[in-house]
Amino acid sequence: MLSDESAAVIEATLPAVGEALDEITTRFYATMFAERPELLDGMFNRGNQASGAQRRALAGSIAAFAGALLADRDARPENLLGRIAHKHAAVGVTDDQYTIVHKYLFGAIAEVLGEAVTPEVAAAWDEVYWLMAAALVAREARLYLEAQVEPGRPWRQWTVVERREETPDVVSFLLRPADGRPAPAARAGQYVSVRVRMPDGVRQLRQYSLSSAPGTDVRRITVKRVHGGDAPEGEVSNLLHRTVREGDELTLSAPFGDVVLDDGDAPLMLVSAGIGCTPMVGMLARLAATGSTRPVHVLHADRSPADHALRTETHDLVERLPDARLVEWYESSADRGGPGARSGQMLLEGIDGPALPADATVYLCGPLPFMREIRGQLLRLGVPARHIRYEVFGPDLWLADAQS
Repeated sequence: MLSDESAAVIEATLPAVGEALDEITTRFYATMFAERPELLDGMFNRGNQASGAQRRALAGSIAAFAGALLADRDARPENLLGRIAHKHAAVGVTDDQYTIVHKYLFGAIAEVLGEAVTPEVAAAWDEVYWLMAAALVAREARLYLEAQVEPGRPWRQWTVVERREETPDVVSFLLRPADGRPAPAARAGQYVSVRVRMPDGVRQLRQYSLSSAPGTDVRRITVKRVHGGDAPEGEVSNLLHRTVREGDELTLSAPFGDVVLDDGDAPLMLVSAGIGCTPMVGMLARLAATGSTRPVHVLHADRSPADHALRTETHDLVERLPDARLVEWYESSADRGGPGARSGQMLLEGIDGPALPADATVYLCGPLPFMREIRGQLLRLGVPARHIRYEVFGPDLWLADAQS
């Protein structure tokens, strides 16, 4: 609970701090990595550092948490904290690293705001930071316990048993635990971190959804090559595409992620674009494996049928479900998409056949602009906001923005 004294200070200083957060987080990361370069080896995504995505997500999360405390000092923004905790556990964050972050973050605050950071201001924001850190540490401890891994050590070696070329830019890797022990428990919709050593010796992490049903010892991840020449954000996907073959080993984390298929019987809407289809295919595979009879609307948008990864498998899984319906939108070549394929952008209004169920649980995955647009369409169609869940590949800029 935020103290009365600190609440008054945070309320008075939040606008100024919020305006300076981008500069604060820029200095924070620059100073921390200059003095602790080992954190870029196997922990932080340098592609997100280069693009500024991690900086913006951190700034938004801090402002969102502070704002939530002011709105209700006894409450916590559970969506924000849960999402961050899962991301942290998937890369092996440990308790002591919060002390490191505190040192450099508050050093950056003092540098940027200067004399405005009085002892009272510093103490109030310190209280906010440690309230957020304590909440995350507790959640991450539970996640590590549930995953049956040591805190900060979620890693395990997996052997590639098959490599499948899905499209010219998408490849799937089927993996089995290299030690022969059973695969860890997973839920449909979760992701794993893949840790690889880059040519310069630095280890980098990326998250990939499990694109297969989680009930077997063979798991699948499906990786889209990120184009951009020498852009660092594509370095891991390009390395995996170029170098990983059957018989190789990959280092994977235990499965994490809070956007998972629920166990109820309410109608489902699985809405995706591009490589955002991967968690949806995992959910469909789970539904088919359990003989589900739930009504399911599967809606997907892509550039063309040839670019639609796991398209044939998606069609097969939909056919196996007794009350499932698939609608696809393609920017081009929709005529080659088969019966029912549509041209252009996804438009939910006017879909032929059964109406989209307003009581459905909706799962979204794809580029942020796509998800924002589809969420707006869903709200206009009467789907409650609380029924809409989404997965983001990378720092969650949407949640940070929405909470602020």
